[in-house]
Amino acid sequence: MSQASLFGPEQAPDAKQSHDLPVRMRVLITVKAAPNPSAAYGETVCVAGLRMDLDAPGWVRLYPISFRDLDAGVQFAKYDIVSINARPARVDPRIESWRPAVDSLEKEDWLRPWTRRRTIVEPYIEDSMCGVLQAVRDNPPAKSLALIRPKEVLGVDIEPHPGWTVDEQAKIDAYVRQIDMFGTDRTPLDAPRFKGWYRYRCHEPACRTHRQGILDWEFVALQRHIPGGPADVAAALKTKYLDICSSDNYVAFYVGNQAKRQQTFSVLGVYYPKR
Repeated sequence: MSQASLFGPEQAPDAKQSHDLPVRMRVLITVKAAPNPSAAYGETVCVAGLRMDLDAPGWVRLYPISFRDLDAGVQFAKYDIVSINARPARVDPRIESWRPAVDSLEKEDWLRPWTRRRTIVEPYIEDSMCGVLQAVRDNPPAKSLALIRPKEVLGVDIEPHPGWTVDEQAKIDAYVRQIDMFGTDRTPLDAPRFKGWYRYRCHEPACRTHRQGILDWEFVALQRHIPGGPADVAAALKTKYLDICSSDNYVAFYVGNQAKRQQTFSVLGVYYPKR
């Protein structure tokens, strides 16, 4: 049995370490969020997963990672196990947030679907999104990453993406100009064509439903490859993200919040092995 599977979510670390020395950690990658514009890095990806260190199991967030700048040999996928040096993110109050030293990244393994994944991931599944939200309201910063099993998925909403804001586009343009000074060809980050939200009810008896944005890398990548016009793409996205929540699958949502708005959680990915 893998090390992390010996611990449930309540055994996760409850505070950041007091020193800023780098920590070598082993992480099962469960989340790759869609890339976003960054003033310093052009574009960044928020990555999260489960630490597999025997003495420090639990959720971890690794940010920032400029994924397109990684060498091909270390570009990682979901359910890769990686080792990396990281320091606590002091400007981010969330306990799970660490700043990775990307040049220290090493890939160790990839867990094929789904048996090996289940022994590590499923001890962390929870039933109450309402409870996670209440904890943040009562005592921020509370847990900012979780894996929530919905009682009922009510639907998927798809809307056109409005494009980057003026501020976001300025960050992209400035970074591309900076790269060009050194003779490096860089394609600017395009805005997604669509935004999406899951609507669901958790297992809390008094749940009044949740509507959470889908920030999964795969959601954005998929819409770039679906043929047809806007209506075709929107329909295909809705069908895909409803189908993976069918009764044939054991479904849970990887959720995470925002550093500046800790009561705002989004769906960062979907866990969906066959029952």
